[in-house]
Amino acid sequence: MMNSIVAFVWSGWTATWPSALLALIWAAWLLSWFIGAFFSGRTEKHVRTWDSRAYRFPILAGAILLTPWTAKVLGEKPLWDVGTGGTYILAVLTAAGCLFTWWARIHLGRFWSNAITRKEDHRVIDTGPYGLVRHPIYTGLIGAMIATGVAVGTATALLGTALIAIGLWQKARMEEGFLSEELGADAYGPYCRRVPMLVPFLPQR
Repeated sequence: MMNSIVAFVWSGWTATWPSALLALIWAAWLLSWFIGAFFSGRTEKHVRTWDSRAYRFPILAGAILLTPWTAKVLGEKPLWDVGTGGTYILAVLTAAGCLFTWWARIHLGRFWSNAITRKEDHRVIDTGPYGLVRHPIYTGLIGAMIATGVAVGTATALLGTALIAIGLWQKARMEEGFLSEELGADAYGPYCRRVPMLVPFLPQR
């Protein structure tokens, strides 16, 4: 995930305004996210790195496809031109997705981790953004990536966005299995039945 953002930001410095605005948004998010990583609780248990390949591989593949470098190598042209106004609108949507991730991360506090982990004194958080969806950070990232992919407008960028979304969905599924086991089905199960996974206001069975 970070690889895709870094590559997009780097390529954005040579883009013309307002396209470079998207790179600036991702640069601000990436820097703040990195700094925030120092404020996290002690990890007691985590999913093995090898097991995490189920979501890391599609995210990495999506990252490669999303970068403008891929389109340049393939000689690919955008499928559409959203224009200056469209780019600004998509930049606002990208920023909104990034801000949503930060709302979720601040609300989660010391329980946040970039990997699938159980923190010290871990418990179910079901308020704030976690009352809307069970994985608001992934929801915000997927929304921001979709807006960015539409702004870039190439077939590879759209495919890359889809793969990243699939990877984050798979990570969410793995995380829920892990937390159900670690926190207990009686604690995590009712939350899963009450709150949608990634799409707010989606009816639950």
